[in-house]
Amino acid sequence: MTILPSPASHPGFWSAAGMIAAIVLSSTTGEVLTAAAMKSIGDLDDIRAHSGMKGAIRAVVTCPLFFAGVFFLALAFFALLLALNHMDLSLVAPASASLTLVTNAIAGKIFLKENVDRRRWTSAVLVCIGVYLLAH
Repeated sequence: MTILPSPASHPGFWSAAGMIAAIVLSSTTGEVLTAAAMKSIGDLDDIRAHSGMKGAIRAVVTCPLFFAGVFFLALAFFALLLALNHMDLSLVAPASASLTLVTNAIAGKIFLKENVDRRRWTSAVLVCIGVYLLAH
């Protein structure tokens, strides 16, 4: 019995791209929603100082954005498992992690109004070039 997939079981380009896109988009969505939730909740240290640890926990678990973020992060995890079932780790892990960095910078700028400086954009472009080289 072998645990390694045969070369014939590798998906085509569009299937592989779709699986990686599913990981990247669900992960980015989850991270943006979680960040938005934490910004809407406020400083947990202040909440803990005022209401104790139970108050800080209550502030987090009563925020719908937090659970939406957790849902999308779980979706990203299961998309990663599916992709690892059909593709090589040496492609899936770097491509999904690096492209998530790029989409997080874009989403942070658009949805969270974060300051994304020139160094981050330059690194995002270099990451894209690296993923391209990795895939070919």
